[in-house]
Amino acid sequence: MKTMKPEHFAKLENYINEYQQKRGYSPSISDMVRDLEIPKTTVHRYLTHMKENGMLEINGRGKIATRDMAKTSRDTIRIPILGAVSCGIPKYAEENIQEYVQAPVAWFGSADFFALRADGESMLNAGISHGDLVIIRRQEYAEPGQIVVALIDNEEATLKRYCPNEDKQHIDLVPENDNFNVRTVDLNCETLVIQGVAVKVLRDLE
Repeated sequence: MKTMKPEHFAKLENYINEYQQKRGYSPSISDMVRDLEIPKTTVHRYLTHMKENGMLEINGRGKIATRDMAKTSRDTIRIPILGAVSCGIPKYAEENIQEYVQAPVAWFGSADFFALRADGESMLNAGISHGDLVIIRRQEYAEPGQIVVALIDNEEATLKRYCPNEDKQHIDLVPENDNFNVRTVDLNCETLVIQGVAVKVLRDLE
């Protein structure tokens, strides 16, 4: 039996960790063969040995998780960034995952979340500036006064404070900046779908 080299174990583990952090998913065996320039049979042999000795986990779909990744997955959640949402004039929300952000489980719990980049200054007084990353809890309802991502007529998405009128036929989407106007949605001729409620804002300090 061929001798296994410790440096190959470290090389594979580091590669898998870096690949996962950069792309949000684990590499395939073909990726390892190409990027590490290690023969496919060797990659298979090392991965099998690492799995048998608890150095990594491989599920039924071939997803690989190293010890570091397994610990991170217990302590954090991966939140997909889906694009930008308007904090000014409503515009279409791109539902394409651009990348992922890792966040502590203690911040959010186990609900379903996504993130959108704030575009505009209409929510400035609520602490949301242009370019901020807004974490959204995915849900189809909201309490009056909550900040929501609202989809209007299935094509305009905006981040505003949700204020339904007493007549139940109109909903005011209220900005947090006096330089912007309230957007009133008339449910008699327009549709409004709540896509989620804003729960946290992340921003770079530099």
